[in-house]
Amino acid sequence: MQRYSIQMLSVQPDTKPKGCAGCNRKIKDRYLLKALDKYWHEDCLKCACCDCRLGEVGSTLYTKANLILCRRDYLRLFGVTGNCAACSKLIPAFEMVMRAKDNVYHLDCFACQLCNQRFCVGDKFFLKNNMILCQTDYEEGLMKEGYAPQVR
Repeated sequence: MQRYSIQMLSVQPDTKPKGCAGCNRKIKDRYLLKALDKYWHEDCLKCACCDCRLGEVGSTLYTKANLILCRRDYLRLFGVTGNCAACSKLIPAFEMVMRAKDNVYHLDCFACQLCNQRFCVGDKFFLKNNMILCQTDYEEGLMKEGYAPQVR
């Protein structure tokens, strides 16, 4: 995989027009893109799969097998997929996930596996015996095992 940055540059009126790597015409627009050490019209730097304008969807592009791709299509075609640790279903490589140690979860599956409480950003969770637990269920489990959590 090769990941490259995309720069948007203003064309200075007193400079000689640059040639576009996509269409080979001179770039006479107000802005141009620089990527892969070449210059591009904004309309010419596109993902080979979905045809999205790469300058609009982010500041990076990916190349592999002589293709220029957006992040989503790169991951869809060449990314590593895995299974959710909670539901065991496949997680597509482009999907957002939550991680806890070596476990990966769908966003919807990232919840306490005893009471199904969903976690929000900043919520405390515990990983015990490869299960995600909320603080209440984790502490209740400790009490049943004869351990009292230390309150500070």
